[in-house]
Amino acid sequence: LPGGTIDDLSDKGVLHQECKRILRLDKTDADHTGKQLLLHEHQRQAILKAKEGRSYVLTSGTGSGKSLAYVIPIVDHVLRRGSGRGIQAIVVYPMNALANSQHGELSKFLCDGYPDRRGPVRFARYTGQEDDAERQAIIAQPPDILLTNYVMLELLLTRPYERALIRAARGLRFLVLDELHTYRGRQGADVALLVRRAREF
Repeated sequence: LPGGTIDDLSDKGVLHQECKRILRLDKTDADHTGKQLLLHEHQRQAILKAKEGRSYVLTSGTGSGKSLAYVIPIVDHVLRRGSGRGIQAIVVYPMNALANSQHGELSKFLCDGYPDRRGPVRFARYTGQEDDAERQAIIAQPPDILLTNYVMLELLLTRPYERALIRAARGLRFLVLDELHTYRGRQGADVALLVRRAREF
């Protein structure tokens, strides 16, 4: 079902006005306007639930825009609260390949069309693939959105030299478990306990 557009929700005050510039398709260095993003009804409902401060689980078919259903509310929240106020969202992936893919998609929205590719919402990948210089830069300047995996999140809670990242997440608003169905059995129990510990921190 169609759920309207980002522009509609921005014009109604549901989303920040800058969302109209960020959340567009096919932006390039030459054409920053791109195309208007059309929403599915399940995406619109997810945005509204997030605006109410409610938790939700979204189940939908492959290629139906599940990632945007959490990316849009996170971007809106950071725009309203302001960037550089610590980690406001942590997105946990079961595999680094998914984190890498999402990093590329976020770059299209959050970097394309901005001078020097520096948009108003900062994000970083922290999955164990990064070299020491990258890790130190992320710890020194925590992003608004942190993309990680459940093993790395566990390490962040236990390794003293990375505690600065956990302190930077004290104002955390979003904890997203992408591909939730993959966390079953023992792994599911591990992730459930990890979420509880993360919330306590």
